[in-house]
Amino acid sequence: MMRMISLNDKVSIDTFTSYAEFVIHLLDKTIASSFNGREIGNEKLIAILDLQNITYSNVDTRGLITGFQFLQAYYPERLAACYLLHMPQFFVTIWRFICRFLEKATQEKMRIVTSEEEKEKFIREVGEDALPEEYGGRAKLVLMQDVAVNY
Repeated sequence: MMRMISLNDKVSIDTFTSYAEFVIHLLDKTIASSFNGREIGNEKLIAILDLQNITYSNVDTRGLITGFQFLQAYYPERLAACYLLHMPQFFVTIWRFICRFLEKATQEKMRIVTSEEEKEKFIREVGEDALPEEYGGRAKLVLMQDVAVNY
């Protein structure tokens, strides 16, 4: 089942005392909800960042850097791949800057999907059964804030 993080009034950064606490909450909830009851100890995650509706004023470069640094420092083996979809032209420069703060191993897991060929590869690698219909798969999209997790 695919989990999508979409922030709304149910999950707000204002709930947390720091951005770091917010990032940890999102990562822990993602991991817990994705493998609930099926843990084997070496689970991997595939992240999908859909930038379709992002504008320059929405971008928090420092926040993105912090999020990726937490992922690589505290969850180094969890990320199998991270796909960036619908990247607008202005974000290319921002992404190059962000990559300066990422370790080589993390950078190698990043996949920018721009062509039809890359999209087909993305669908094959993630798998149609796991990928939401919105991205060419057969799964239903479940927003992260709508997932109940029993810790």
